[in-house]
Amino acid sequence: MTQYALLVHQPGGEPPPPDVLDPIIRDVGAVDQAMRDAGVWVFTARLHSDETATVVRAKDGEALMTDGPYAEGKEYLGGFTVIDVPDLDAALDWARRLALAIRFLPIEVRPVQGGAGG
Repeated sequence: MTQYALLVHQPGGEPPPPDVLDPIIRDVGAVDQAMRDAGVWVFTARLHSDETATVVRAKDGEALMTDGPYAEGKEYLGGFTVIDVPDLDAALDWARRLALAIRFLPIEVRPVQGGAGG
């Protein structure tokens, strides 16, 4: 088994209105439950917007901190789910289900280094 991260990228700005967002939340919850039922779910986390980020970098032996995201962009990492599946094809199948549930946002699939089997 190999762990994969399913990364949800979302645009900045206000979330969609409840009539759009509520069905998405319901459908994502159903995919999450299906992952748990299938025994592939490891961990899920939703992240606050990129505006809440603080970046810490080493420079000349000092740790410098700056407010805001590492890189400016129109999209940011909004959350992720880690799954433990036999192979990339299985990870892509779960990513497909998640993308269909979310409807508008891309899902990036990446293997986790050092995860079970990775």
